[in-house]
Amino acid sequence: MPERGSPTVRRRRLGQELRRLRENAGMTGDQVAERLSWSASKVSRMETAKTMPRRADVQALTSLYGADEAKQHELLGLLRDAARKGWWEDFSDSLPDELTTLLGLEADAVFARNWEPQIVPGLLQTEEYAYEVIRATQPITRIPPGEVRTRIEARMARQQLILRAEEPLVLWVVLDESVLLRRFGAVSVMRRQLERLIEVSRMPNIRVQILPLDAGHPVNTSSFFHLRFPEFHDVVYLESLYSARFVEDEGLVYGYEIAFDHLRTEAAGVDASRELIEKRIERWK
Repeated sequence: MPERGSPTVRRRRLGQELRRLRENAGMTGDQVAERLSWSASKVSRMETAKTMPRRADVQALTSLYGADEAKQHELLGLLRDAARKGWWEDFSDSLPDELTTLLGLEADAVFARNWEPQIVPGLLQTEEYAYEVIRATQPITRIPPGEVRTRIEARMARQQLILRAEEPLVLWVVLDESVLLRRFGAVSVMRRQLERLIEVSRMPNIRVQILPLDAGHPVNTSSFFHLRFPEFHDVVYLESLYSARFVEDEGLVYGYEIAFDHLRTEAAGVDASRELIEKRIERWK
């Protein structure tokens, strides 16, 4: 079950701290590599969380940078936590690397904003709807049939983030109204999915708004997922047809925050959105 203390976030925080210490010491990656008889790529990969450092590596770096004992103890604690196994790793063989990273990041997030113009977000999908969404992409993405069930299981496990009793993820979603009209699977699948939206919209940690088709559309963009953490910088996840990427630049992330604010301002309020969903359920009877 997803829980706080994601090793993915710890790994990134560790890399971020190592880079900050290096920069405060006035050293370049090449200089560090030369002093420690490492390759420059090793230094870079540890700082960007692409490689897990060893305990001896962290000790060598903190010593070189003149960090005190308390800072070294903090970083070794991050290293220990980063080495733990996350629940999503049980599914990693069947998931794209970017999605695995996302699952690791959101496990430590406290707040998320999600704009979705095409489908119900994975965190709010029913199992039947999730299956139909994945099946619909198979002619293009060529997902092996054996991996479909694993992806659905991962998606359902992921939803514990918003369902857990203690510190659930606070989620604010804005959906284009077309999401309520685009059919995936049988009529019964769509009806149950919209009923699920009504159900989760009443949860205290979830806010669902619908951007009506006849409303102003201030942001012409594909979906985005903005994550906020208690001890790490915000991250925006962008997914395309065959890949995905993470936006971490502070200025760009803030731009997505502004974009979301425009969308939720133009969208119907929470109560009006719930009424709109209820009306659209009638279409699927």
